[in-house]
Amino acid sequence: MPHPLTRRGAVAVASIALASSAAFGGFATAAHAAPLAEPASTPVTINTPDGQLMSYVVNARIASPGQTRLVENAVKAAGGVVVQSWPQIGVVIAHSKVSTFRTDVVTKGGNAVQSVGASRTVAVSEGTPEAAGASWGRGASGYKQGAKKPFNGDVESDPTPAATTDPREGEQWDLKMIKADQAHKITDGSRNVLVGVLDSGIDADHPDLVANLDVANSVNCTDAGRPSTTGWEPTTSDHGTHVAGTIAAARNGVGIVGVAPNVRLASVKVVNDAGFIYPEYAVCGFVEAGLKHMDVTNNSYYVDPFEFWCDDQPDQLAAKEAVRRAVEWSTKQGVVHAAAAGNSAHDLADKSSFKDTTSPDDQPSSGFVTRTLNSGCEDIPAELDGVVTVSSMQRFPAGTMDSRLSSFSNRGLGKIDVAAPGSSILSTVVANNGYGTKSGTSMASPHVAGVLALMKSVHPTWTPAQMIEKLREQADDKACGTTTAGPACVGPVEDNSYFGEGVVDALDAVS
Repeated sequence: MPHPLTRRGAVAVASIALASSAAFGGFATAAHAAPLAEPASTPVTINTPDGQLMSYVVNARIASPGQTRLVENAVKAAGGVVVQSWPQIGVVIAHSKVSTFRTDVVTKGGNAVQSVGASRTVAVSEGTPEAAGASWGRGASGYKQGAKKPFNGDVESDPTPAATTDPREGEQWDLKMIKADQAHKITDGSRNVLVGVLDSGIDADHPDLVANLDVANSVNCTDAGRPSTTGWEPTTSDHGTHVAGTIAAARNGVGIVGVAPNVRLASVKVVNDAGFIYPEYAVCGFVEAGLKHMDVTNNSYYVDPFEFWCDDQPDQLAAKEAVRRAVEWSTKQGVVHAAAAGNSAHDLADKSSFKDTTSPDDQPSSGFVTRTLNSGCEDIPAELDGVVTVSSMQRFPAGTMDSRLSSFSNRGLGKIDVAAPGSSILSTVVANNGYGTKSGTSMASPHVAGVLALMKSVHPTWTPAQMIEKLREQADDKACGTTTAGPACVGPVEDNSYFGEGVVDALDAVS
């Protein structure tokens, strides 16, 4: 596919073609490539010895059931097992113990296969075909999605916002900073709006979340990328529970209040027990969001094992393409996506200004490769087109309602859409069904997801493109101000490298 338009519309110049052009189901395909003046990114070899079970993404050249079946047949002929098929986007998740699987599946698939790549650098430890009862060479059948499951509650009428104040609402300076407290005088959000929290799971019995948790539409994607209706609760991390509280903790006289306290939440678990979000998990999460007709997703993560996925590395390109297709397809189903910009204080607009020193992160630190990057290397999903990328702000000076960029936040002219509070955010946690503070762009992004949920509540017919346009337009301009750690701020007050088009505004979203 040609290099996508950047967020502000500039076109990157392509150089080396890595795959032939084609049209498939509305997706443009050809190679991503870095501009000629840039160096190649540092290669990372993913070893696939015979006998070691590895996971792969295989992308069909055309996204259709027929072409996807041809890819499935090629996977089996190459000595692999089809773990999960997504014919909507022409992506097949496969496992194999054959060292030459990547080349073999291309040979067997011929023109049906666009690209193939290993999705991690280590052996598969979960969801193996043996555990699922599948036989090698036969392949598992594709997942069949039924009709949208109903929420167990009234989705036809939305109560007038309650006048009550929850006990710890006064501590939520972050809601005041984005004017959510004023927006709540108009609406707390609609029960018809469903927000997917792609994360580590949501605590199902937390008193501030249980009323808004849509169990029927929650899903677990960490079983090797296969969707399951079980296992979507948190196991080793309360990150998703914290994110969920910021979006939609209920107004119920308990604890805190979310940005959109009356909308529904679906737990879409994409983080495994070891803390990894592999490409096949993310693909599952985005496609399920589209299949289940979610309105908004929050994505407070980057896809492992690479902090940046490079177009001139075949394994990385194939996995990145699979995630890109999933995001694009779900957007076409009406889902709008918010994503955290990342916590490395990098300038995402200038990949030559730093090196990636923590990838691949599924290896011990001794296995990290110090990587030179180029503009074809991207943090996904944050840098994918159609995703709202959010930087983080902190209160500064402390105790005031003034703010500056959080020192850890990634930034970049033309890369950041909007900013939101992300330092020392009070929200729900699993321990004792309680509350705690966390910091990160992970905490900023759910504020934006909440605002998008409020916007969708008031404007139910708006498309993702309309919502993003209005979100940017309504954001409160914020000048660069005080420089924090990392690259200095550049750009005008209307759109700069720290805050994008400004601080997200919940009141304007519902006015």
